Amino acid sequence: MGQALPKPALRPYLGEDAPVLAAIFAASIEELTGDDYSEAQQQAWAGAVDDEEEFGKRLASALTLVATLQSSPVGFASLKGADHIDMLYVHPGVVGQGVASMLCDALEKLAGGRGAKSLTVDASDNAAEFFAKRGYVAMRRNTVTVNGEWLANTTMQKTLGDGAKPEVLK
Repeated sequence: MGQALPKPALRPYLGEDAPVLAAIFAASIEELTGDDYSEAQQQAWAGAVDDEEEFGKRLASALTLVATLQSSPVGFASLKGADHIDMLYVHPGVVGQGVASMLCDALEKLAGGRGAKSLTVDASDNAAEFFAKRGYVAMRRNTVTVNGEWLANTTMQKTLGDGAKPEVLK
Protein backbone atom coordinates (compact mmCIF):
# COMPACT_ATOMS: atom_id res chain seq x y z
CA MET A 1 0.00 0.00 0.00
CA GLY A 2 1.33 3.47 -0.91
CA GLN A 3 2.25 6.15 1.55
CA ALA A 4 -0.07 9.10 1.96
CA LEU A 5 1.35 12.31 0.53
CA PRO A 6 2.22 14.93 3.15
CA LYS A 7 -0.37 17.66 3.46
CA PRO A 8 0.64 21.21 2.56
CA ALA A 9 0.47 23.85 5.29
CA LEU A 10 0.21 27.65 5.16
CA ARG A 11 2.11 30.30 7.02
CA PRO A 12 2.76 34.02 6.67
CA TYR A 13 5.63 35.31 4.53
CA LEU A 14 8.90 35.96 6.35
CA GLY A 15 11.66 38.19 5.02
CA GLU A 16 14.08 35.27 4.80
CA ASP A 17 11.67 33.52 2.37
CA ALA A 18 12.54 35.89 -0.49
CA PRO A 19 15.34 33.79 -2.07
CA VAL A 20 13.38 30.51 -2.13
CA LEU A 21 10.18 32.23 -3.29
CA ALA A 22 12.15 33.95 -6.05
CA ALA A 23 13.38 30.51 -7.15
CA ILE A 24 9.80 29.14 -7.12
CA PHE A 25 8.62 32.18 -9.12
CA ALA A 26 11.31 31.67 -11.78
CA ALA A 27 10.89 27.87 -11.96
CA SER A 28 7.13 28.22 -12.29
CA ILE A 29 7.47 30.64 -15.21
CA GLU A 30 10.24 28.69 -16.92
CA GLU A 31 8.60 25.27 -16.63
CA LEU A 32 4.86 25.96 -16.74
CA THR A 33 4.29 28.79 -19.23
CA GLY A 34 6.07 27.57 -22.38
CA ASP A 35 2.84 26.76 -24.22
CA ASP A 36 1.56 30.31 -23.80
CA TYR A 37 4.62 32.57 -23.83
CA SER A 38 7.80 32.74 -25.92
CA GLU A 39 11.22 32.12 -24.37
CA ALA A 40 11.96 35.86 -24.52
CA GLN A 41 8.69 36.61 -22.73
CA GLN A 42 9.42 33.98 -20.08
CA GLN A 43 12.91 35.39 -19.47
CA ALA A 44 11.58 38.93 -19.17
CA TRP A 45 8.83 37.82 -16.77
CA ALA A 46 11.16 35.68 -14.64
CA GLY A 47 13.58 38.64 -14.57
CA ALA A 48 11.28 40.27 -12.01
CA VAL A 49 13.24 38.36 -9.36
CA ASP A 50 16.69 39.47 -10.53
CA ASP A 51 16.57 42.12 -7.80
CA GLU A 52 15.80 39.84 -4.86
CA GLU A 53 15.57 42.75 -2.44
CA GLU A 54 12.87 44.47 -4.53
CA PHE A 55 11.04 41.16 -4.94
CA GLY A 56 11.11 40.70 -1.16
CA LYS A 57 9.72 44.21 -0.69
CA ARG A 58 6.88 43.41 -3.11
CA LEU A 59 6.03 40.27 -1.13
CA ALA A 60 6.22 42.14 2.18
CA SER A 61 4.00 44.97 0.92
CA ALA A 62 1.07 42.59 0.41
CA LEU A 63 -0.51 39.91 2.57
CA THR A 64 1.64 37.01 1.35
CA LEU A 65 1.07 33.41 2.34
CA VAL A 66 3.61 30.64 1.87
CA ALA A 67 2.57 27.04 1.23
CA THR A 68 4.94 24.47 2.70
CA LEU A 69 5.38 20.72 2.43
CA GLN A 70 7.32 19.24 5.34
CA SER A 71 8.34 22.81 6.31
CA SER A 72 9.81 23.61 2.86
CA PRO A 73 8.17 26.38 0.78
CA VAL A 74 6.51 25.04 -2.39
CA GLY A 75 4.30 27.98 -3.38
CA PHE A 76 3.07 31.41 -2.41
CA ALA A 77 0.26 33.85 -3.03
CA SER A 78 -0.19 37.56 -2.30
CA LEU A 79 -3.30 39.60 -1.65
CA LYS A 80 -2.80 43.26 -2.56
CA GLY A 81 -5.23 45.53 -0.78
CA ALA A 82 -8.47 43.86 0.19
CA ASP A 83 -9.48 42.51 -3.18
CA HIS A 84 -6.68 41.72 -5.67
CA ILE A 85 -4.57 38.58 -6.03
CA ASP A 86 -1.19 40.01 -6.96
CA MET A 87 0.76 36.75 -7.25
CA LEU A 88 0.06 33.01 -7.11
CA TYR A 89 2.99 30.73 -7.94
CA VAL A 90 3.57 27.05 -7.23
CA HIS A 91 6.73 25.03 -7.77
CA PRO A 92 6.35 22.82 -10.89
CA GLY A 93 7.10 19.72 -8.79
CA VAL A 94 3.87 20.09 -6.78
CA VAL A 95 1.46 21.11 -9.55
CA GLY A 96 -1.78 19.14 -9.27
CA GLN A 97 -1.39 18.46 -5.53
CA GLY A 98 -3.85 21.14 -4.37
CA VAL A 99 -1.28 23.73 -3.32
CA ALA A 100 -2.57 26.49 -5.62
CA SER A 101 -6.17 25.73 -4.61
CA MET A 102 -5.28 25.88 -0.92
CA LEU A 103 -3.52 29.23 -1.41
CA CYS A 104 -6.43 30.63 -3.43
CA ASP A 105 -9.00 29.38 -0.87
CA ALA A 106 -7.09 31.18 1.87
CA LEU A 107 -6.85 34.45 -0.10
CA GLU A 108 -10.58 34.32 -0.90
CA LYS A 109 -11.40 33.89 2.81
CA LEU A 110 -9.00 36.66 3.82
CA ALA A 111 -10.43 39.02 1.18
CA GLY A 112 -13.93 38.31 2.43
CA GLY A 113 -12.74 38.91 5.97
CA ARG A 114 -11.43 42.29 4.84
CA GLY A 115 -14.87 43.17 3.54
CA ALA A 116 -14.26 42.56 -0.16
CA LYS A 117 -17.37 41.70 -2.17
CA SER A 118 -15.28 40.38 -5.06
CA LEU A 119 -11.73 39.39 -5.84
CA THR A 120 -9.77 40.18 -9.01
CA VAL A 121 -6.66 38.69 -10.55
CA ASP A 122 -4.65 39.48 -13.67
CA ALA A 123 -4.27 35.85 -14.73
CA SER A 124 -1.54 34.72 -17.08
CA ASP A 125 -2.76 32.71 -20.06
CA ASN A 126 -1.63 29.46 -18.44
CA ALA A 127 -3.43 30.30 -15.14
CA ALA A 128 -6.73 31.52 -16.61
CA GLU A 129 -8.25 28.02 -16.73
CA PHE A 130 -7.37 27.42 -13.06
CA PHE A 131 -9.18 30.62 -12.05
CA ALA A 132 -12.13 29.97 -14.39
CA LYS A 133 -12.70 26.58 -12.70
CA ARG A 134 -12.84 28.44 -9.37
CA GLY A 135 -15.62 30.74 -10.60
CA TYR A 136 -13.57 33.69 -11.83
CA VAL A 137 -15.01 35.39 -14.92
CA ALA A 138 -12.90 37.06 -17.61
CA MET A 139 -13.49 40.82 -17.60
CA ARG A 140 -10.86 42.09 -20.09
CA ARG A 141 -7.64 41.20 -21.89
CA ASN A 142 -4.52 43.17 -21.03
CA THR A 143 -1.12 43.64 -22.58
CA VAL A 144 1.67 44.67 -20.25
CA THR A 145 5.33 45.41 -20.84
CA VAL A 146 7.71 43.50 -18.59
CA ASN A 147 11.44 44.08 -18.99
CA GLY A 148 10.95 45.15 -22.61
CA GLU A 149 8.65 42.26 -23.63
CA TRP A 150 4.89 42.41 -24.21
CA LEU A 151 2.88 39.86 -22.23
CA ALA A 152 -0.85 39.23 -22.36
CA ASN A 153 -3.03 38.39 -19.37
CA THR A 154 -6.70 38.49 -18.47
CA THR A 155 -8.30 40.41 -15.63
CA MET A 156 -10.72 37.99 -13.99
CA GLN A 157 -13.16 38.57 -11.16
CA LYS A 158 -15.01 36.38 -8.69
CA THR A 159 -17.91 37.50 -6.56
CA LEU A 160 -17.34 36.31 -3.03
CA GLY A 161 -20.30 34.44 -1.57
CA ASP A 162 -21.98 34.51 1.82
CA GLY A 163 -19.37 32.12 3.20
CA ALA A 164 -16.75 34.85 2.83
CA LYS A 165 -18.35 37.28 5.28
CA PRO A 166 -16.16 38.22 8.19
CA GLU A 167 -16.69 36.28 11.38
CA VAL A 168 -17.42 38.19 14.53
CA LEU A 169 -14.89 37.46 17.23
CA LYS A 170 -16.42 36.74 20.64
